[in-house]
Amino acid sequence: MAVTYAWRGEFADEELDALHAEGFGHRAGRTAWRERVGRHSLGWVCAREDGVLTGFVNVAWDGGAHAFLLDTVVARHRRSLGVGTALVGTAAEQARAAGCAWLHVDFEERLAPFYFGACGFRGTAAGLIAL
Repeated sequence: MAVTYAWRGEFADEELDALHAEGFGHRAGRTAWRERVGRHSLGWVCAREDGVLTGFVNVAWDGGAHAFLLDTVVARHRRSLGVGTALVGTAAEQARAAGCAWLHVDFEERLAPFYFGACGFRGTAAGLIAL
């Protein structure tokens, strides 16, 4: 079964809520995803297999040179099969096409092999304040 990728692809809030809950280990909520990404994002990438949402990444930005990956998630049954790498690759291509010069991501240490190895990010110094 082929996975397709769509920049600014269509999705329902409920299906992204379910995928996000599976991927990040929380209960599905009632997040207004369409409204959120429509207001704050350069774009997003949806991965679908037979019409089912199997992956997603949000590309937020500063309106200029910097884009930021958020909410990268792949359904359990499609992990380690290249779906996440293709999501990030599509996001990078589209951010570049929009004139961005930098694509940022932060992640848990366990995901370093994915972002540094599979996706080609390099390490940088960064800071974080828990609010």
